[in-house]
Order: sequence, then structure tokens, then C-alpha cells
Amino acid sequence: MNRYVALEGIDGAGKTSVSAALALLLEAAGHEVVRVREPGGTAVGEGLRQILLDGPPVTPWAEALMFAAARAQLVTEVIRPALGRGAWVLSDRSVYSSLAYQGAGRGLGMDRVRRINQPGLRGVWPDLVVLLTVSPQEGLARQARPDRIGAQGAPFLGAVAEGFSRLATEEPGRFVVIDAGRPVEQVVARAWDALGVGG
Repeated sequence: MNRYVALEGIDGAGKTSVSAALALLLEAAGHEVVRVREPGGTAVGEGLRQILLDGPPVTPWAEALMFAAARAQLVTEVIRPALGRGAWVLSDRSVYSSLAYQGAGRGLGMDRVRRINQPGLRGVWPDLVVLLTVSPQEGLARQARPDRIGAQGAPFLGAVAEGFSRLATEEPGRFVVIDAGRPVEQVVARAWDALGVGG
């Protein structure tokens, strides 16, 4: 069963809202749910989140390495133990965001970014990636207060969206692509179907 589920997409795609709705549905079905966000979810991760999203400019490789560090801590401290006891993990972003944002958007190369993340993940990758798609213009319009990365503009988000599209094409068995421009009830229903819980 796909218990480690990542909600992915560019800024403004609605990941947090869909994650919250899925958590309620899973809990109503009697499952334990652990919701996490990247970067964040641990003391180390939240500290790095402040730097990455609201701090001064950092170089692309420093950005990629800090995301990888926060993720390694989250996997060890929260995700692996939760999966070990049979809980569902719903993650607002995952390693796939680094591949798309730093690998494609920053031009570091998705394969190179994948390699720097692998040691910290120790094989813990999302079982299912729910990719919510929205145009860069719509994503920007939906953001009340863009963070440092989300405010990079439409061309950057366009490159990120292309990165996500490539990943979905390369890993069709892991990705479910959903048009996030549809009514939220339809988006949640489609995501719920993808979880394969039933009931």
C-alpha cells in the first residue's frame, strides 16, 4: 500500500489544502496519519526552513544541500519511524521538489541533485507522488505572501513545472498528475482515489 504520499507541484498549486483534506479522510477511515512539510518537521528542519524561505540569498548549491540536510533529518526522526509502525505519511513536498526546483529550476541537474539526497534518504522515497499542476501565472496569483523561492517569477516556476513533468513521465508508476485548476472537491476526490484506500 502507498503509505508515504508526497504532494508536489509549483508554489500555489494547493498542496497543503489537499494534504489536509486527505488526512481527514484517512483518519475517518481509521488510519494514523502523520503530516509533514519540507523543509521542516523537525527542529533542525524548521531552522533551515527559516534560512531557505525567509533568509538572505544563498547560492544554488548551498540551497540544494540545505534542503537535503533538512530532509535527511526528517526521514530519520519522523518519516521512517511513522512508516515502521504502519502510519500514513502525507508530505507537503519531498525529494522530488529538490529535483524539480534545484535540479531543473536552478539548473544544477536532476541527476546530480538526486545523488546528493540519496545517502540521507537511505532508500526512503515516496511510494506515491500526487503532482498538482497549475500554470506559473496562476500559481503566483494564488500566493498571498510568496517566500524567497516562490517569488522567483513565472520563468523560474515554468522551468520547475517542466522538471516535474519530466519526472512524472520518467516514473509513471509513482506519479499521479492532477489538474489543480479544477474545483478543489474534484482534486481531492481524484487524489483520494489514487491512494487506493477504498471505502
